[in-house]
Amino acid sequence: MKLLFFALFAVAVSASPVCGQSSPSPVPPKTSAAASSTLTKEERDRAVEYLKQTQKDFVAATEGLSDAQWKFKAAPDRWSIAEVSEHIAIAEQTIWELVSGKIMKSPATPEKAAEAKGKDEIILTRVPDRSRKAQAPEQLKPTGRWATRAALVKDFESKRAQEIAYLTETKDDLRNHFEEHPALKTLDAYQWLIFNGAHCKRHTAQILEVKADPNYPKS
Repeated sequence: MKLLFFALFAVAVSASPVCGQSSPSPVPPKTSAAASSTLTKEERDRAVEYLKQTQKDFVAATEGLSDAQWKFKAAPDRWSIAEVSEHIAIAEQTIWELVSGKIMKSPATPEKAAEAKGKDEIILTRVPDRSRKAQAPEQLKPTGRWATRAALVKDFESKRAQEIAYLTETKDDLRNHFEEHPALKTLDAYQWLIFNGAHCKRHTAQILEVKADPNYPKS
């Protein structure tokens, strides 16, 4: 599952190589402020605002849709808004569980910090860029896991709320715990969390593309 999950994001960012450089979610281990380097206020505020804004945009893009609009497909091989939304929700849970269940439970390795330096901006600009398309692995493709839009959005917002609360309150050393990405290589825990926002932004844009199709139902 891990390799398949990473493959989802490899295609979207690998075209421009980096130079130099709903089950309950696991709870990251607590660390004392004295034992860890906390995020700067700017880093914390930036991540929280980004997750809030990308959540707001996604929810707004799916509000008030009729069943016909929710399920409309521009072509047999294209995803509906329902399918794109399901993909967003699955990825949201997967990334959060990667961070909280694995990355932050692994030993800190501050010697890797230089490898992740400068990648915040790459994530925020390259991942949402839909000029490069990606194919999701089978395990992350939509299969109708949620019966309704309301149930899907509720679960998405629950996961996003956990991430925002964690970023707002944590004293954990997010900058010194890492996981490898196949294209971007070493990313720290903070970067994986903003990656979640960037992925949501990417596919919210896809939802807007569906709505812009000339055959999209008017009601």
